[in-house]
Amino acid sequence: MPQSGAMIRADAPVRPPRESLPRRFTGWIRREPVAAVILILCVAIEAALEGNDAGLWGAPGWRDAAYYYGAFWAPLLKGVAPLFPGQREAMFLSYAFLHGGFLHVTLNMWTLVVLTPPVTARLGQGRFLVLYLITAVGGGAGFALFSFSNNPMIGASGALFGMAGALLAWAWSDRRAFGWSRMQTARALARPILYLVAFNVVFFFVTNGELAWGAHLGGFLTGWVVALLLGRRGWPFAKTRS
Repeated sequence: MPQSGAMIRADAPVRPPRESLPRRFTGWIRREPVAAVILILCVAIEAALEGNDAGLWGAPGWRDAAYYYGAFWAPLLKGVAPLFPGQREAMFLSYAFLHGGFLHVTLNMWTLVVLTPPVTARLGQGRFLVLYLITAVGGGAGFALFSFSNNPMIGASGALFGMAGALLAWAWSDRRAFGWSRMQTARALARPILYLVAFNVVFFFVTNGELAWGAHLGGFLTGWVVALLLGRRGWPFAKTRS
């Protein structure tokens, strides 16, 4: 005899229980180990600097020292003497692991969490790391080429814009491979590109001109080019072995 109560339809969709945010995040860590290491490193460095700023540990001045030795200093490419041998070269990567506070690192790491899955689905873990590091270098080069500031530049956003450039490059090449015209493809990608431009314009004024838009542009262009070399195959974002 059927049980009393609400009738259960046989064709009713079964919805899986919604995972909590901590469980979803731990699942992301298991699926994206390389990005997880980057995230943990960036957060740990910022936490150490924040604790030192608050007087919880260490002698005063950790943040200044971190910026002096690890930030991207454009004047070093114009004849200013480095603080240690190899600083001119090392700063093209080290700047991407430093941030200017918890809000800065939180926004960048949230973006990393969002962008990583479609990129690693295309490249795998090993080539994702290659893309991330090369676009970080491209972000530093873009800052040196397109910006005129002598202030230090920090933050992972050059590499993050590189990931965005990679995703849009694949969107372009895959659509063209499936017979889309250049005009159709350009129209499809116009909106996300305009969003990126608008983001830079708005935050340039919000930060009183301190936004490293040159790093964003350099990372984006580098990501676009490198993505076409590393991830030619697959639709959409088919996984390839690293």
